[in-house]
Amino acid sequence: MGEDRSGRRLWRRCTRLVEGLELPTPFDAGAFIALLAGKRGRAIRLMPVAYRPHTPCGLLITTDRADCIVYAADTTPLHQQHILLHEAAHLICGHHETSPAASAAAELLLPHLPAALVERVLGRTVYTLPQEAEAELVASLILNRAARLERGTDTAVPAGQDEARLRSLFGAPPPGPPGGASGVRPRRERRAPDGPADG
Repeated sequence: MGEDRSGRRLWRRCTRLVEGLELPTPFDAGAFIALLAGKRGRAIRLMPVAYRPHTPCGLLITTDRADCIVYAADTTPLHQQHILLHEAAHLICGHHETSPAASAAAELLLPHLPAALVERVLGRTVYTLPQEAEAELVASLILNRAARLERGTDTAVPAGQDEARLRSLFGAPPPGPPGGASGVRPRRERRAPDGPADG
């Protein structure tokens, strides 16, 4: 029961965050990140790097002057887009404000960046952590909303099959209170002592 409530809270929080974002049409992750940087009043630099085994395919690095999204340059455009949105989602959700300081991955991928400049690093490696799950959901909701905008069907929340698919991917409970959307549990049939069931 508690897990259902926390899943619903996460879903509502992420949906509210995404619905408040300005998205370019047609959608482009780089253009979206530029809009996000403008709204935040802080530069976001995109840094493509060659992927190395046993390192994250994306990193969010916070320095004293800018945020840097490091992403694998040698993967598909669709994968790059999702990496960029996942790392941007950390900024949208405020994860960069509470993350740990520099990691070995940042030093390995960006040896030319002085460690003293790096304030925080978030690496996209473990998806079971709450921050990673939230960033994944926000990235997916951004792509879903961008697709709805391009189709001209944008509504306040993902509708029908889109919502059901996203909820199942992220293990989110169905919307509404237990017992259905109205909160009313269906009536159980009663049996007469020696007769057939009531209708």
